[in-house]
Amino acid sequence: MKLALLTRDLVLLLVLACAGIAPAMAAIGGGGRWELLQRSIGVSAMHMQLLHNDRVIIFDRTDFGHSNLSLPDGRCRRNPRERVLRVDCTAHSAEYDVASNTFRPLSVFTDTWCSSGTVAPDGTLIQTGGWNDGYRNVRTMRACDKVGDEDDGSCDWNETQDALAENRWYATNQILPDGRAFIVGGRRQFNYEFFPKAEGSDTSAIALPFLVQTRDPEENNLYPFVHLNIDGNLFIFAKNRAVLLDYKKNKIVRTYPELAGGDPRNYPSSGSSVLLPLKPSPTEAEVLVCGGAPVGSYNSTKDKNFYPALATCGRIKITDASPSWVIEAMPSPRVMGDMILLPNGAEVAIINGATDGTAGWESASTPAYAPVMYRPEHAPGDRFEEQSATDIPRLYHSSAILLRDGRVLVGGSNPHIYYNFSGVQYPTELSLEAFSPEYLDGANDVLRPTITGAPESVAYGESVTLRFEVPAAATRRRRGRGGGIGLVSVTMVAPSFTTHSFAMNQRVLLLDVVRTTAAASHRAGAYEVSVVMPATAVLAPPGYYMVFVVNGHIPSSEGVWVHIQ
Repeated sequence: MKLALLTRDLVLLLVLACAGIAPAMAAIGGGGRWELLQRSIGVSAMHMQLLHNDRVIIFDRTDFGHSNLSLPDGRCRRNPRERVLRVDCTAHSAEYDVASNTFRPLSVFTDTWCSSGTVAPDGTLIQTGGWNDGYRNVRTMRACDKVGDEDDGSCDWNETQDALAENRWYATNQILPDGRAFIVGGRRQFNYEFFPKAEGSDTSAIALPFLVQTRDPEENNLYPFVHLNIDGNLFIFAKNRAVLLDYKKNKIVRTYPELAGGDPRNYPSSGSSVLLPLKPSPTEAEVLVCGGAPVGSYNSTKDKNFYPALATCGRIKITDASPSWVIEAMPSPRVMGDMILLPNGAEVAIINGATDGTAGWESASTPAYAPVMYRPEHAPGDRFEEQSATDIPRLYHSSAILLRDGRVLVGGSNPHIYYNFSGVQYPTELSLEAFSPEYLDGANDVLRPTITGAPESVAYGESVTLRFEVPAAATRRRRGRGGGIGLVSVTMVAPSFTTHSFAMNQRVLLLDVVRTTAAASHRAGAYEVSVVMPATAVLAPPGYYMVFVVNGHIPSSEGVWVHIQ
């Protein structure tokens, strides 16, 4: 122990003594650390979305019976179309306040099971679809902005019946440059539609034969991976291959090769996918797909045969004229993992899931407790690193999202038809915990920027200035050495709607840094960085983003919310 403390102190002294950026120290047994935030919020976090008021909207489904969270003031949900409880006085949604580490019940009326979502440009969560009486419904949840909102009950879900053209169960949403949601797929739905509709009477859906072509007996093309490309078209991956869709013309403009091996990567063989961080004024875009399950895995789980999950990732430059997949190997197999882009623009966290089986009821037997970090800019063979493990299994119906302080919020896991807390190997999980990546280690505090000034609203292509301070730089300047910061970058992060191993709408952009200078105040450690915002809504669809100043690979203590429109 003394040796470990001595080593830590030595690293800290070296950081203060030199101008470069020192690497973060890895925790024993892996990088990062875990913190239990809430033992129970009463609801299992099947779906999660962070809003710009730093509150997380969490919801499960309504058709499993009672949750462990009561609705306030004796309220009850009375729904004659509900399959289990037609009178239900418990909540199936909650709002989690990150700053206070508290939560409150929210009220959803129809079933939100296995649904999808997008945040509108004004910051309102637009949630679409579900099951049974919720198939075609749209529900909205605004970001509560008044202290009394919660007290008078005015800040809660609002629901519109039959607002969609088709049933949307296991569908995917992607925000578009015009602020609408593109909604694609779902069980027995080989089409897409938009919300909001151009006209209230519009009930049309547009056929997408690609979803018919990728269907198999196990339906391994549900929750397709969708990413907005830098040319404005949509990259859509289903089962084991992808197309580029010009949604304005309903035309496939590119067909990508099958991912090597042909094994399925989408639900229920649930791998995950991200669009890798976009560089300033990008001319290329890359997609990463990791994990999944071998052909036949889902059906085999019905006989309690749990095949090992896939241990491979495929990476492809979707903008290349002749694109091809580059295959990489993870440290271990993973299915039902979540992939979360981190705010330093240099890492992807692969978290949650199992090493065998598939998504589904009791369909996996070995949890994947340890996250894996993927660093896309490292050399091949040096991109993956296993992190510190949690002790809470996060299997089917778990989720993860990025918070504004750089932590990853993790919740959920219910591999059972109903809430089940006893007599099973992996009980329903109602807890919330946070994973803090290595960049949040205390050894990096001297390098960590603190943003002291930033605009709240920006325009496309606008030049803006952010003010920030760095403790290590202040120490050097007080000693008359000057400088003291590393390479400064600025990232812009779109928060995700995460469910079923896919973080919809998440996006990280590295902004064009024009210059970084000492602040005019001459205060030690104070700096200004001038950046240019993304040129168009194709690169950054309108809405609220978290903006971070990054010193080397150490992001600011908190991002700031910036609205671009």
